[in-house]
Amino acid sequence: MKKLAGLFVAGLVTAALTGCNDENKTAEAKKAPEAQADNGTVHLYTWTEYVPEGLLEQFTKDTGIKVVVSSLESNETLYAKLKIQGKDGGYDVIAPSNYFVSKMSREGMLMPLDHSKLPVIAELNKDWLDKPYDKGNKYSLPQLLGAPGIAFNTTNYNGSEFTSWGDLWKDEFKGKVQLLDDAREVFNIALLKMGQNPNTTDPSVIKAAYEELLKLRPNILSFSSDNPANSFISGEVEVGQLWNGSVRIGKKEGAKLNMVFPKEGPVLWVDTLAIPSTAKNPDGAHKLINYLLSAPVAEKLTLAIGYPTSNVKALEVLPKEITQDPAIYPTSDVLQKSQWQDDVGDAIELYEKYYQELKAAK
Repeated sequence: MKKLAGLFVAGLVTAALTGCNDENKTAEAKKAPEAQADNGTVHLYTWTEYVPEGLLEQFTKDTGIKVVVSSLESNETLYAKLKIQGKDGGYDVIAPSNYFVSKMSREGMLMPLDHSKLPVIAELNKDWLDKPYDKGNKYSLPQLLGAPGIAFNTTNYNGSEFTSWGDLWKDEFKGKVQLLDDAREVFNIALLKMGQNPNTTDPSVIKAAYEELLKLRPNILSFSSDNPANSFISGEVEVGQLWNGSVRIGKKEGAKLNMVFPKEGPVLWVDTLAIPSTAKNPDGAHKLINYLLSAPVAEKLTLAIGYPTSNVKALEVLPKEITQDPAIYPTSDVLQKSQWQDDVGDAIELYEKYYQELKAAK
């Protein structure tokens, strides 16, 4: 679940990498779980929405292993915390999005998975495996798929009105558009509109995308990534950028809501499960990952939060109102023209800089 980290987190990451703030390091390390081996406990650091009530009870009953859950706010905070904690970190299972898997694995922050302890791999969608961000799934396994599109109130609009991301720039939507509160998600739509690579690190292209977004600024009513479906449910917003899981939430609440994927395609992300290199209970971590990706658990999770699951057995028993809704489960045609969000390295600072300027613009 992608959320905006903001400049504060960018500064926190910088502090972690440079080692210039020992006081902050000590304070953050104290917040970490106990960095001691405890085979009867697994520390899970994941998105709040991904652990609905009762999800972990059967795991503890089956294995005798207690799960201590910490709430993940953003990929950037996850990365910064692990950097700050260093070898004293105590998380056993984490849930980075795919573009942070590539970054963290390159930096030695992830433990190679033992596939012999993960029989659930046989149940996972092969189209989701062996992707460029983690060839051979050496460090991670996919859990849930995110795809942003153009959402709209079905009372006043229909899907045929939205064929391109560029439609959001139309004058008729002045002061009506909600965008996700996430720098990369916002820049993605401009880059796709321009025919550019959404993972570009070219400063000139990023600047051009910023200038394109300034043209969109009069149409932007709000930025929201914290339960972004709520504004559609309440009727405050009728057009905007939304994640597929949020569409499911809105529809469950009876909102007159639907979503289409523009011709340029969405930029996809996958939230994964991985084991930090500092994990104190890797055996328990493998057991928990296997459990969380299993068909019964995957079914419960998708029913609760709407995002497509990687488990194909769960797909067979999930209601058709989810699996056959192209706004929630992108069709194969949409997936074929989609791109995967990837790590952009130091260029993220430029994205964030321009993004803050965009939000401040009138």
